[in-house]
Amino acid sequence: MGMDNIEDIKSIDELRKAQAAAQAQGSSVTNYSQWEQILQDLETAGVQSTGSFEGDVKLHSQVMEKIEQFIEQVQEAQRQQEMNPKNDETSKIENKTTNDKDQIIKANLANGTSSLILSDYMKYYHTL
Repeated sequence: MGMDNIEDIKSIDELRKAQAAAQAQGSSVTNYSQWEQILQDLETAGVQSTGSFEGDVKLHSQVMEKIEQFIEQVQEAQRQQEMNPKNDETSKIENKTTNDKDQIIKANLANGTSSLILSDYMKYYHTL
């Protein structure tokens, strides 16, 4: 008599209680060890269990896929950084220069606009 249809297991503690209850009746939770590991991984990742073994298996594979993709992105970023050994000071100076250029462009635009408004005003004023 295996306990096949256990639903609404939302945590490792609940799974362990269900396993203890099953063992008291001389059986065990189907896929207990695998499910326990999956629940531990989900808990570590901060992901809520679906409450069923099948749901958690699917959820676990999605979570693990996302984690692997994230790790690959981080490793790729590290490789890029190693290939372009720009030290931080250079990057900061380049960023500052870019920001300064943006500020100068904005200031020129603002000055240009205000002098245009002023010249239009003067033309208008002289026609009075």
